[in-house]
Amino acid sequence: MPAPIDPIRVYRHRLSGHCHRVELMLSLLGLPFELVDTAFGPAGSRSPEGLARNAFGQLPVIEDGDLTLADSNAILVYLCRAYDATGRWYPDDPIVAGRIQRWLSVAARQLAEGPATARIGNLFNLEIDRDKAHCVASTLFGIVDAELATRPYLAGDAPTIADIAHYSYTAHAPEGDLSLEPYPNIRAWLARIEALPGFVGMPRSAVGLAA
Repeated sequence: MPAPIDPIRVYRHRLSGHCHRVELMLSLLGLPFELVDTAFGPAGSRSPEGLARNAFGQLPVIEDGDLTLADSNAILVYLCRAYDATGRWYPDDPIVAGRIQRWLSVAARQLAEGPATARIGNLFNLEIDRDKAHCVASTLFGIVDAELATRPYLAGDAPTIADIAHYSYTAHAPEGDLSLEPYPNIRAWLARIEALPGFVGMPRSAVGLAA
């Protein structure tokens, strides 16, 4: 599968875990890309130009040639189907593919409602239901830690887009006052992701337990 002729353009907010998972996937695949820092709201993602790229007014959005595509999980699937010649990151194996879809769904709900919401509340000083976010996160991390005791990655023996979808907000959970100390298998998994060739991190923010 050939690399894109021109760099893939990524409209992103540098502190967004949804955006970081796309940047991380592009880097792991060794693809050329251009990051376009974009504000949330009417000055950026909800400007006329932003809404033309994504009618929901959300980030990230990519432009790859004539294609404009929004939604971070959808972008992960596209990048792997379009450019991962090895089939490593989104395998055709039905069991692994099913597990990946399960974890993408969890990323869109429990991860977003728990660790991501707790972090966003601290990062942008927003009014959130912290008790609910922490409860969702605690339940999620307990399940993830238990499953990672049986295999090294979320969907099996090798890293997939399931791991990329979960990495950013899990690694930055302390910024939402969520300690990872009780979860040794999660911490070992994070270290395995960070050791992958091409890994790039998301900027740390001095909020919550990370302050």
